[in-house]
Amino acid sequence: MGFTTAMGGGDLGTLALGLVIAGVVSGLVAGMLGVGGGIVVVPVMYQVLSAMNVPEDVRMHVAIGTSLATIIPTSISSLRAHNKKGAVDWALLRRWVAPMLVGVLAGSVLAGVARGQTLTLFFAAVAIPVAAQLGFGKESWRLADHLPGGVGGLALPFGISGVSTMMGIGGGTIGVPAMALCGYPIHRAVGTASAFGAIISVPGAIGAAIAGWGAAGLPPYSLGYVNLLGFLLISPVAFFTAPAGAHFAHMADKNRLRKLFALFVAVTAAKMLWDALL
Repeated sequence: MGFTTAMGGGDLGTLALGLVIAGVVSGLVAGMLGVGGGIVVVPVMYQVLSAMNVPEDVRMHVAIGTSLATIIPTSISSLRAHNKKGAVDWALLRRWVAPMLVGVLAGSVLAGVARGQTLTLFFAAVAIPVAAQLGFGKESWRLADHLPGGVGGLALPFGISGVSTMMGIGGGTIGVPAMALCGYPIHRAVGTASAFGAIISVPGAIGAAIAGWGAAGLPPYSLGYVNLLGFLLISPVAFFTAPAGAHFAHMADKNRLRKLFALFVAVTAAKMLWDALL
């Protein structure tokens, strides 16, 4: 199916409902925990596409490409908000932008040529330790006292953007804990990582659209591996539910919320891993 292909009412309803749910959960989680929505959007959209019997060869590609597209407006909004608070390290970003863009290019190429099963396994393999860090990690944990320089200073942003592109996430989910483990102040890391989404999502979404152009089995309303219906439903829903998540965060135990979200990520990643291995 392609951009102009008709769709049955049942399939359209399933897709729309699933996308709205993805947007609601993504917005609430982003507001409550400050975690990028891609880690939610990808597995939820994967399950929706699976329910629609979208072929496995393109299912994960579409989930990743669409997630990257939905990150564009939210990352720009988040960057502006953090910049107003002076929490963005622009000097670090100027050093990191080039290796990050190279990482996005490498991740886009690898994601474009990889089999759907391989991408699913990759997402699950990274998401499970991310869930463990979210649930049990402590801000006091350190691997180094400062961010690496030299080759390491290029490899770190390259790895953050490359892995994030292949997973369809904005970079903060991996970038913030990686920077914190290197002794970088956590609040400064969160603010600076808000720019990662803009650096990763724009070229990443364009790469996904190009890589999937003309691919067989795409769901309707898709430009390559970017589903426009997903973009139009998830982005505004997440935007409007994020404040509710932020409000709820002030009423609940944040550590308990992190553990619940970590459990959600672990369970959905384990389900994807099970599907890919069967």
